[in-house]
Amino acid sequence: MTRTLDIRARRSALTAVLAATIALGASLTGAPDGRAMDHDTPDGDRSGGATLLIDDFARDDGVSSLATAWQRFTDQVMGGRSQANSEVEILDGRRCLRLTGEVSLANNGGFIQVALPLAARGDALDARGWTGLRLLVRGAGDGYYLHLRSSDCRLPWQYYGVELPCGPEWSTVEIAFADFQPESLGAALDMSRLQRLGVVAAKKAFAADIAVARIELYR
Repeated sequence: MTRTLDIRARRSALTAVLAATIALGASLTGAPDGRAMDHDTPDGDRSGGATLLIDDFARDDGVSSLATAWQRFTDQVMGGRSQANSEVEILDGRRCLRLTGEVSLANNGGFIQVALPLAARGDALDARGWTGLRLLVRGAGDGYYLHLRSSDCRLPWQYYGVELPCGPEWSTVEIAFADFQPESLGAALDMSRLQRLGVVAAKKAFAADIAVARIELYR
């Protein structure tokens, strides 16, 4: 019983630490307080096409195809000891965003991530009519996840998550919105009010190395 409580306590602490950093991370594009730079969001959701591009990392400044900026977070903001680096680079001939680092469980930590606002501050992306997310991805080992936040995520430890499978070679992965599970939430994912997407390495101590070359919505 004591061991079960310890595990639950560690999980609760890690979840709170992971989500609480949303407002405190360092921007890849140099915004001094970690906030995404303000840009107008294109109205791609109403294009009627088969996909909606979120990012193909064509830009060097960390600004996505939605005109919002990627941000990097670690558990250090809450006393953890995980280390992370992220940058746009060319890997096996593909431009990609690569997240590397050491995930540590010390001090109730245990995560690193890169996250992207899906709309301008105070707004949201309406993904109704889309089935899910398609990613071109590669990674070393396991321990990788996708997180989504919606307008229902009012507390810092609330999000929707799903495991992100990947391997040492580039592969295309499709993850349906229906597969995202709520964390500390009772409501199902509201696809009309998506606010943030995160690529996360977490939940165990390991050397993380994951790269994403393309992210899009698919019907």
